[in-house]
Amino acid sequence: MTLHLFDTATRTERAFEPLEPGRVGIYLCGPTVQASPHVGHLRSAVAFDVLQRWLERTGHRVTMVRNVTDIDDKTLAKAAEADVPWWQWALRFEREFQAAYAAVGVRQPAAEPRATGHIPEIIALVDALIDSGHAYEHEGSVYFDVRSFAEYGSLTRQALEDLTPAPDAPSEAKRDPRDFALWKATKAGEPSTAAWDSPWGPGRPGWHIECSAMARRFLGPEFDIHGGGLDLRFPHHENEQAQSRAAGDGFARLWMHSAWVTQSGAKMSKSLGNGLLVSEVLERYPAPALRLALAQVHYRSMLEYSEQTMEDATATWGRLAGFVARAAERVGDRDSADVTTVELPEPFVEAMDDDLSVPRALAHVHETVRAGNAALASGDDGALTAALVSVRAMLDVLGLDPASPEWAETGTGSSSAMTALDSLVRADIEARAAARAAKDWATADEIRDRLAGAGIVIEDAADGARWSLAAES
Repeated sequence: MTLHLFDTATRTERAFEPLEPGRVGIYLCGPTVQASPHVGHLRSAVAFDVLQRWLERTGHRVTMVRNVTDIDDKTLAKAAEADVPWWQWALRFEREFQAAYAAVGVRQPAAEPRATGHIPEIIALVDALIDSGHAYEHEGSVYFDVRSFAEYGSLTRQALEDLTPAPDAPSEAKRDPRDFALWKATKAGEPSTAAWDSPWGPGRPGWHIECSAMARRFLGPEFDIHGGGLDLRFPHHENEQAQSRAAGDGFARLWMHSAWVTQSGAKMSKSLGNGLLVSEVLERYPAPALRLALAQVHYRSMLEYSEQTMEDATATWGRLAGFVARAAERVGDRDSADVTTVELPEPFVEAMDDDLSVPRALAHVHETVRAGNAALASGDDGALTAALVSVRAMLDVLGLDPASPEWAETGTGSSSAMTALDSLVRADIEARAAARAAKDWATADEIRDRLAGAGIVIEDAADGARWSLAAES
C-alpha cells in the first residue's frame, strides 16, 4: 500500500504522488502571534509534524514552511492596549509559540517566514492581480474581485451567492461585499511603523495574500500539500487558493486540515474563554503526554480535551516509557540509528499509509508492548529485544520514542503526580518484601492484589521488584 491522504478540496482519500519524486513541499499556516498559545493551537502543528516524520521515514525529503502572521488588526489593537510597540508584542508571542512547539517535540520548519519580512513579494503579487483584472484599488486599499474568478468557492464547495460579506472593510468600499482585502490603507491612529510604501499608498498586507506570497517564495508556484486547522478552510484557504490561481499559480495540489480541540463540545478559543494555555498544562503534565494526547486521535477527528484526557495520556505515556526503560535495563539500549532504520511492522505501516491513522498505529504499539512485557516476565531476551526495538521505532515515527534525547530525561517521573505515585508504590513494595522475608504470604499477596486493583503491576526479579502501570486492554 502507498500513502493515501484525504484531500479536503475533493473530499476524497487518494494516493499521494509528489510533484517531484522523493521530495515534498508543505506549506502549513502558522500562528497569528497576538496572544499566548493554548492547547488548540498545537493540534495542527503536531499533526503535520507526524506527517513530516512519516514522509521522511518512507524516504522523502520534506521542505516544511510554517509562516508567522506578525501583523494584523488584533495585534495592533492589543499592543496599543498594553502600550507597547506592535512588533515587540508580536515577537513576545512568537517566542512563546516557538517554545510551545519545541516543548511537545515539533521540529523546526525549513523556513518560518514572517509576513512583515516579505512585503516586496506581497506587493508584486497584488500588482499582478490588478494587471490581470482580478483586483482593484479603492482609496489606497486593494481588493480581490471574487466575481472575476469563476472558481471562487470551489475549495469549500460554496456558491458565491451563499457567502457572507468579507469583514475586513466596509461593504460600501468594495464592488461586491464579498470582495476581500489584499492591501489595507493605513488607518488614522495606527502607528507609522505598521505601514509600508506601495503603489497605492502606505498600508499593510491583508491576511490572505501574505500566505500566497510566502508559499510562492519558498515552494514555487505549485507545491504538494497545504495544511492548517479546519477553521481556516474559509475564508482564509479559499481566498489563498483564489488569489494564487488567479495570478496563474497552480498553488496547492492537495489540502489537509486538522480538526479542532474542543472543551464540552465547544471549539477551544480565546473568545470563549476556554483556552488552556500550553504553559499552564505543562506545569501539571509531562510534555510527551500532551503530545500523545494531541496525536492519538485521528487528525481529522475532533479532540475533546479535559483533565481526564491528560490523566489518561500521562498514564499511557508512563506505560510506554516504563516498558522501554525496563526492557533496556534488561537487554541493553539500542542507539537511535537502529530505531530509525529498522523495518517497521506491517500493521503499523498500513495504518500510517491509511491517511495517518495514528489510533490504529498506536494500537499495534500497545500490542507490541504487551508482548514485550510477557517476554520480560518469561525471560525471553530475544523476544524482548525485538519488542523493544520495534516499539521504539514505531514511537519514533510519532515523535514519542521515550529513549530519544528529547524525552530521555522525561521518563515516567516528570510530573509531580508520577513522582508521588512512585514513592507510594515503593513503600508498598518494601512492605511486601518484608512480608515475604517473614514468610507472611497472606500479607504479601494482599499488597500485590491491592496494587493490581489500582492498575499497578509488580514484577519480581533477582535484583528486586519493579512496578509499572498495567497495559491497556
